[in-house]
Amino acid sequence: MSTSISGNFDSAGFQPKESLSMGAQLHRYLRAAIIRGELAPGQAISEVEMSKKFSMSRQPVREAFIKLGEERLIEVLPQRGTYVRKISVKEVLEARHLREIIEVSIVREVTQKHDAALIKNLRDIIEQQKRVSLGDSHAFLLLDEEMHKALGMFAGREYVWRINEMIKAQLNRVRYLSFDFATPTPILIQEHSAIIDAIESGNSDLAAQRMENHVRAIITSLPMIAERYPENFVDE
Repeated sequence: MSTSISGNFDSAGFQPKESLSMGAQLHRYLRAAIIRGELAPGQAISEVEMSKKFSMSRQPVREAFIKLGEERLIEVLPQRGTYVRKISVKEVLEARHLREIIEVSIVREVTQKHDAALIKNLRDIIEQQKRVSLGDSHAFLLLDEEMHKALGMFAGREYVWRINEMIKAQLNRVRYLSFDFATPTPILIQEHSAIIDAIESGNSDLAAQRMENHVRAIITSLPMIAERYPENFVDE
């Protein structure tokens, strides 16, 4: 295991807002860094080091660490320290299962509403994805999240979507790790377009089937990703 914070991790982007506690904001920042791999699986982190890096007291750092621990993104190893948890294959598959239940249900609801403005918004997002620079995983996956979230918000499932975002943390770690390797972006765009076509047609069964196939792709790609990056994964 690594013993220091990765050089890819930078505190410069941390811009506190008065509307949230420092602990909550630091939690969001560190969570995103773990999901993007800037704080890598197995990376050692500490409250003292983070306090110095972000020029804040230990209390908000401790609050952030507690939340990250609850989300199983970091772990404390007795006599050794605190580390970014490696990606659990089992937890990724369980998160995928829950995501499927949520998003298939949502797409069925949305399809029955035949909303032209929603369809236009979704297609605009797809066009933005097509214009993302090659290799820009962050921009592409943010738009991917925006498309899926737009469906949840249109269905009026804000609380359900917050739960979905929480359970997708492990899934998203895999997506950043394997960006354009497991499933090339042109295929993802095709899948998104096919889902939107089904929604526009008003065929809820077809939309549900296409969403189901879309979120199930990781079942077949995960073993290949874990084999390619074995240092980042654990089986349990």
